[in-house]
Amino acid sequence: MPGLPEGEIAKALGELPAWERSGDAIVRTVRFAEFMDGIRFVSRVAELAEAADHHPDIDIRYRNVTFSLTTHDQGGLTHKDFDMARRINEEMERQQGKGGQA
Repeated sequence: MPGLPEGEIAKALGELPAWERSGDAIVRTVRFAEFMDGIRFVSRVAELAEAADHHPDIDIRYRNVTFSLTTHDQGGLTHKDFDMARRINEEMERQQGKGGQA
């Protein structure tokens, strides 16, 4: 799967609230109400990543969780990254809809 051209990256990023570009990756930081809320969310994202066979880098800093996506073997951004970012966003919306806090 080849890396995406800049125009496609810009368009896809424009459709992903809360994500921004950082070099050859897209990143999103979420602040949770409690440490364990973030840990539970990371666990759910891990399940989604396993199912998609595309794994984000995850940095946990107390209540702040940062997700970073890039396709390492392609040296940049691909559709896989944007698909996983959408899955993370959808899971965040589901959690907030259930009364979970972020």
